[in-house]
Amino acid sequence: MGWETRRGGGRYYTRSRRRSGRVVREYVGAGLIGELAAAADAEARQAERQRRAVEAAERDQVATVAALTADLCRLVDAQAAAALMLAGYHQHHRGEWRQRRDRDRDRPDR
Repeated sequence: MGWETRRGGGRYYTRSRRRSGRVVREYVGAGLIGELAAAADAEARQAERQRRAVEAAERDQVATVAALTADLCRLVDAQAAAALMLAGYHQHHRGEWRQRRDRDRDRPDR
């Protein structure tokens, strides 16, 4: 997008657009029409920059909250595992928690 001067004539404003995978220059106008189009395009670019900045800030906040949540989950899992172990449970094949058998009770007296 920009102002162009060709063959010694006046300046005119063009836009670059992508059509069917190719970049095509679109003539907008000269004089007041070109200036208005240039101002409108500049405002649109600024609004897009602001929208992207807001989205990036939101993504950063979500990533921060996700990291804190993952840390909290790890701590809670560790505390739960410690409490279950103290209560006499063990984790069976990295799956469910089972209460340990009293091996002395299960053995027949000799």
